[in-house]
Amino acid sequence: MAIDDSVLSGGCHCGAVRYEARGRPFHPTICHCVDCRRVAGAPVVAWFSVRRAEFRVVRGAMRRYASSARAERGFCGDCGTPMTFREHDLPDEMDVATATLDDPSAVPPADHTRVAAGIPWAAPCDGLPSYAATRDKGPG
Repeated sequence: MAIDDSVLSGGCHCGAVRYEARGRPFHPTICHCVDCRRVAGAPVVAWFSVRRAEFRVVRGAMRRYASSARAERGFCGDCGTPMTFREHDLPDEMDVATATLDDPSAVPPADHTRVAAGIPWAAPCDGLPSYAATRDKGPG
């Protein structure tokens, strides 16, 4: 499915937190960094970004914590599902965990980021562009 301006809805595993993301998603990626892996307990995590003003929790309350000096993550306080990531240096952007969407196929990844920190057996093999660090650092 193509990325468009439709409303994307999603939430946590237990259903206590539901959200909507409006507007056109951007930067859909699969992240290989250690922080994402440890937070999700998974070898990689797919994310997409929306403007912070276009993201809202429509049921429940998301808990947040500082996962590093540069960012905070949002999660369900009941079941622990990680749902958001927000860098302090990018206050107008909100990253949303793609797998928490009701239809994760609505926002397919366009690349892989932070592959230099990845697990060797989870190396990209889908033909998407890969970056050792971030997109602005060039291909990996």
